[in-house]
Amino acid sequence: QAADSKREQFRQYLEKSGVLDMLTKVLVALYEEPEKPDSALDFLKHHLGASAPENPEVEALRLEVAEMKEKYEAVLEENKKLKTKVKVY
Repeated sequence: QAADSKREQFRQYLEKSGVLDMLTKVLVALYEEPEKPDSALDFLKHHLGASAPENPEVEALRLEVAEMKEKYEAVLEENKKLKTKVKVY
């Protein structure tokens, strides 16, 4: 009975957190695929957002964000200096 109780609590936890709903949707999408993918696991990973972190697009975007942050900091510094100059005049 204790094992059944633990199982039920875990099931309720998964249901409450939306995991069961998400898994159901992804499995239904896989079921409805006209041409089944070679790897069902890769299909699940892709649709659950667990694709490889080495994704080149993601890495390129991270680099772009880092560059933009540097440019932003430089512009802020330049703005500060220009404000100081304007106060002098």
